[in-house]
Amino acid sequence: MPLVYSCEGMPTIERFFSSDAFFRGLMGPFGSGKSSACCIELGQRGVAQRPLADGVRRSRWAVIRNTFRQLEDTTIRTFLQWFPPHQFGDWVPSKHQYVIRALRAEGDDRGAEIEVMFRALDRPDQLGNLLSLDLTGAWVNEGREIPWTIFEALEGRVGRFPRMADGGPTWQGIFTDTNAPDVDSEWYKFFEERDLSEHVAELAKTTPGLTVDTYRTLFKQPSGLSPKAENLKNLPVGYYPRLAIGKDPEWVKVYIHGEYGFVVEGKPVWPGYNDTLHCPADKRLWPKPISGLPILRSWDFGLTPACVLSQITPRGQWIVFDELTSSSMGADKFSDEVLDHCAREYSHEDFQDVGDPAGMQRAQSDEKTCFQILHAKSIGIEPALQTLAIRIESVAKPLRTLVDGGYPQFVLHPRCKVLRRALMGGYHFRRMRISGERYAENPEKNHYSHVADALGYGGTRMFGASLRAPVDDGGSRGRYGEFLDDRSRSAVTGY
Repeated sequence: MPLVYSCEGMPTIERFFSSDAFFRGLMGPFGSGKSSACCIELGQRGVAQRPLADGVRRSRWAVIRNTFRQLEDTTIRTFLQWFPPHQFGDWVPSKHQYVIRALRAEGDDRGAEIEVMFRALDRPDQLGNLLSLDLTGAWVNEGREIPWTIFEALEGRVGRFPRMADGGPTWQGIFTDTNAPDVDSEWYKFFEERDLSEHVAELAKTTPGLTVDTYRTLFKQPSGLSPKAENLKNLPVGYYPRLAIGKDPEWVKVYIHGEYGFVVEGKPVWPGYNDTLHCPADKRLWPKPISGLPILRSWDFGLTPACVLSQITPRGQWIVFDELTSSSMGADKFSDEVLDHCAREYSHEDFQDVGDPAGMQRAQSDEKTCFQILHAKSIGIEPALQTLAIRIESVAKPLRTLVDGGYPQFVLHPRCKVLRRALMGGYHFRRMRISGERYAENPEKNHYSHVADALGYGGTRMFGASLRAPVDDGGSRGRYGEFLDDRSRSAVTGY
């Protein structure tokens, strides 16, 4: 059956459909038809695939979402609404695989065979399978939630079906829809900041027709409150004005206006953080390292290591003035980057190092621990306190404390962009999908959790000696029955 989809009143989606760019983004507010447009785009590209030798237009697609639950509850549900299995083909729920056979272009007798594989990123078997597929293209649903390394890996998997020996794909690429992401995200940097012109120009010498626009294009839908708002005919009357009532301005900015911003998704781990108070706009108040006092470097390891640099001042303030974060990097390379950075910026300073105790565990590859790697480079790292409750409270306490006549005990430099977002709520407890206000017991592992953990390890060195187990908070984190031994205090600061 032919595919019918009206773009009346949706010029952004019309432009999205007409573009042949390899990498396309579609960004807009809630309810603007983004996911539906991507469903239709997949079908249209499948129908447009040139026939193979047997006359059938074959293509293979991956559809990606960040969690299995969201994949089932939203992505698959939307796709099956557009392509009901009893009309279009064979849906195998156990494999999350759908083969569309009843879709065809006008005048096409043989039709198309469009294989669609739905994959979530919270199941290792699904992710491993994804990165070994030969695909025509991919749709990444709610792209801001997907690690950028997945997009990069997908680039190497698309354009590989049909085989070149069979004629190859008519179109190949990746398209993604999303609500507006954070301005610090890799998604934003790729579409808005990264200058690809010089690199693309060099490659265009051997690749005719290659330009920045044929490689990467972003389509932004207008605000839901704009006279040009799209998809209104499929929404209840007054949908966006009602949705805006009582919402935080940042929430409205992201989900109704479709503009870049930052919205807390869950319960912040450190609700006591006040960005105006703890990260001052006045440059005269930005924290600077104090000569003569050691700088504490606190480390988190894994494949996304992070390091936070801080000091306790004589007035008792905990000043955090630098961060280093990474992606897909081991302890060896990351520690070299930290040493190089510190040599450039803080060459006259002494350092103390504390880190995740898990860094004492041996790696399966060469049986070296992260601590051993750092010790070999004369980094005298020691293990921090592991207890989650103590790590959280070691940061929460200075956030709610004033010192020396009313100054905040915790002060953050604005250059610590990732940590700042973590404190604003990027590091949070995920809301559980049950009735009532219930949240997961442990903070969500995400882009912000690594640098937040590094901060927490530093906090245990600064304040852990004076802390006992926090009182139960009503069930969101549980009860921790652990007391801490006293540690030596600084003769200069008393901490």
